[in-house]
Amino acid sequence: MDCGIITSKTVLLLLSLIFWAAGGALAYVGSYVLRSYNNFDNFLEDKYTLIPAAIIIGVAVVMFIIGTVGCCATLRESKVGLGFFLFIILLILAAEITAFVFGFIYRGRIKGDLEKTMTEVFQKYDGQSSETRAVDYLQEQLQCCGVQNYTDWTRMPWFQSHNSTVPTSCCKGNHTACTGRIDQLDLLNVQGCEAKLEQLLQDVLSYAMLVILGFAIIKLFGMLSVCVITCRRGRNEYQPLYA
Repeated sequence: MDCGIITSKTVLLLLSLIFWAAGGALAYVGSYVLRSYNNFDNFLEDKYTLIPAAIIIGVAVVMFIIGTVGCCATLRESKVGLGFFLFIILLILAAEITAFVFGFIYRGRIKGDLEKTMTEVFQKYDGQSSETRAVDYLQEQLQCCGVQNYTDWTRMPWFQSHNSTVPTSCCKGNHTACTGRIDQLDLLNVQGCEAKLEQLLQDVLSYAMLVILGFAIIKLFGMLSVCVITCRRGRNEYQPLYA
């Protein structure tokens, strides 16, 4: 059997396995991005920032299917199957490029989105509302207090109606005696939440974009392998991989 055919088939079979693995990895990345945004959705007015995550998850599902198609088409040297495999790879690559572009665009819009909405959410803090739960979760998870810093709370309705104290979610985790009094700064987190949340979301998107770029490069190798198999198939009779 032609060594080139063996090599090409082996590459495509390995690529099919990579598609399955990549699908699982992309599904994880997409769900991680969604979880990260959902945890802080009260502070994100522009819901279109979830588009990159939705595209990633959609691509992951398709990749599982295409991995199976690629494996079967390679073993049978099906010209139709390999052509379909190549076409789908092109579609997936286009989708990933789209996700990468959206991710790049929305990385620049995160800061403006946060600046526009965080103060409004903090103003609605009353100890019971959904905004309250969102703010408490944010401050506890990121170990921060206020939008820019802890002094932002002095301009909030909560501070005026609760004996000039900040929410206990501003307290450092290892201080159980903290009551939220601003004259006990050693017991409080004093850094603002906006910068920390912005950095977190920027890191999540950067990670997702890096993964997308890596798998796009893999797909370029896949396209080359399909072309090699298809061209050799046109000049040679069917040669099974196991011959």
